[in-house]
Amino acid sequence: MTCGLSAAATRALRLRAQRLTGPRARDVERLVGALGGVQAQDPVAAALALRARSRGLDQRAVERARDDDRSVVWTWAMRGTLHLVATADVGWILGLLGPIFAAAGRRRREALGLDEELCERALAALREILADAGPLTRDELVRRLAGRGVAIDASGQAPAHLVAYAALLGVVCRVGPVASTGGPRYALLEDWLGAALAPVEADRALGELARRYLGAHGPATAADFATWSGIGLRRARRGLELVARELRAVDGPSGPAWMLAAAAQRPPRAVRPHAALLGHFDPYLLGYARRDLVLDHRFAGRIQTGGGFIQPAVLVDGRVVGTWRRQRSGDRLDVVPEPFEELPEAALPSLQREAADVARFLGVASMRFDQGVA
Repeated sequence: MTCGLSAAATRALRLRAQRLTGPRARDVERLVGALGGVQAQDPVAAALALRARSRGLDQRAVERARDDDRSVVWTWAMRGTLHLVATADVGWILGLLGPIFAAAGRRRREALGLDEELCERALAALREILADAGPLTRDELVRRLAGRGVAIDASGQAPAHLVAYAALLGVVCRVGPVASTGGPRYALLEDWLGAALAPVEADRALGELARRYLGAHGPATAADFATWSGIGLRRARRGLELVARELRAVDGPSGPAWMLAAAAQRPPRAVRPHAALLGHFDPYLLGYARRDLVLDHRFAGRIQTGGGFIQPAVLVDGRVVGTWRRQRSGDRLDVVPEPFEELPEAALPSLQREAADVARFLGVASMRFDQGVA
């Protein structure tokens, strides 16, 4: 049975699924798990994504969860990109996605001189090196690999692709805090977590991925699920079939879509205006095949400025109405919206509160909010 949804109703449901409205999380691990992971090649951006969906957390709480408690793990996951994922989920996520993206990257690795034979020798050496001396930076790993007869070109992208390959296969993970010199560090995943990864049957993992996705993004389509996960449309459809009994079909603005049946039974409470300041690579903008429901096509180039780079977004009632930037000067943070058009006056108090919360989250004593000019 399907029901028709307006664009506004669809946005309201997605805002709630994204934890941008409704009860706010107070625990990093639970929030990351509920979202199915948060893109994290920029650690500050990942932390800001959690800020917008939580209450009482700050950047240090995110770092503690990642670096000290290790309740979330920094590794390559959806779309073959760096994410924070809940430690409880890392085994089944890597078991499902790792082989897919490792295979997809084979041609690029070979072009960089990383053929299958060299990669196998490198993985064996990485296990020994990191067991003896980890965590280590990428440059340190390259030098120690060379000392064990595994030479790779340190001047190009080969080291990055090798580390990503090792992470996708569950050998290593990125760890913090970031070294003061030399960039990110890497550890053996099993050592970092203190336990081996338990295997999970493929269909069970795929069904769970679909469940997590719709729980954090519904209403959404199979194409949306494929875009967010990177697993392709055939696997995405299979994932939805595996949890079909838990889903409700809806007729959205872009056609048939799905959401968890339990969520469909709880209509979101209207709170307007709702405003939010989203960071780079926010899940609200990375979770769907198309953005036209939330972003006017005239301004799409101001949000995705090149490749996969997603700018920070000003959100009002589920629609992207501008970008914003932050600039720190000593103990003051300047938060400057850059709206596409004039900001709704009714949303300004909420945006000012958001700006103040960004400063609090980042541990800055004072904040100046410039409401911006279109």
